[in-house]
Amino acid sequence: MKNPLPRRARIILFLATAVALAAPAASQDWAKALLDKSPRHQEWVKVTYGSRTVDAFVVYPEVSHKAPVVLLIHEIFGLSDWARSMADDIAAMGYIVIAPDLLSGAGPNGGGTSAFPDTQAAVKAVSGLNADTVTADLNATAGYALKFPAANGKLAVIGFCWGGGKSFLFATERKNLSAAFVFYGSPPPNDSLAGITAPVYGFYAGNDARISSTVPDTKTAMAAASKKYDPVVYDGAGHGFMRAGEDPSNTNPANTTARTEALKRLESLLKGM
Repeated sequence: MKNPLPRRARIILFLATAVALAAPAASQDWAKALLDKSPRHQEWVKVTYGSRTVDAFVVYPEVSHKAPVVLLIHEIFGLSDWARSMADDIAAMGYIVIAPDLLSGAGPNGGGTSAFPDTQAAVKAVSGLNADTVTADLNATAGYALKFPAANGKLAVIGFCWGGGKSFLFATERKNLSAAFVFYGSPPPNDSLAGITAPVYGFYAGNDARISSTVPDTKTAMAAASKKYDPVVYDGAGHGFMRAGEDPSNTNPANTTARTEALKRLESLLKGM
């Protein structure tokens, strides 16, 4: 049957559909461009333990001495171009950064984050990850990186969004941490706080009540457990300000301000580890 739409209309419809389908993949082209311009050594490694293999992205700093390892836990969107770009930003401060793709093997045809057809599919998959497997992946990845000849034995963890919550939880389970950095992530259960041995530093958005409203109670619980918890809330910023603050499409200046201030604070805290 002949297509009832005029040829011009069909072309416009095709182009619109193509743009819509490409949007999730192309939405972080700016982050990929930053990665491509980086002078630092980047590589992919395979972390194997038991029968499982986790793909992880590593960035080395340009320094003449051994450096601490920073374990980076990605957002609920998986190990995106932005997450890898953030790893490069931290490496620029003088740290070896390793970022595991916690969707390794969970994607179509056994792939990871990049194998998912769109952002929402990746979000659904991350939301369904087994908590014990995530913890095991993180421990294996941290252990792998600490064996690098260029690593000095110190380990910190940093996470964003979903990964922020996982970084806080990881601090309750990993005993050799030097510090934990929680970017707009949910706190772990109060009864797990006794396991924390490292200082926990929080970075929260003022316009993110879902997460920032947990801060007062978390401060109380951490104080009761005699644990160090130092949160900062950035007024006017929205959830995900570390990513949104450098996204060219960002329309909230408070996100940019929060990102700038948070980076300065993070660098200072890392130096003080």
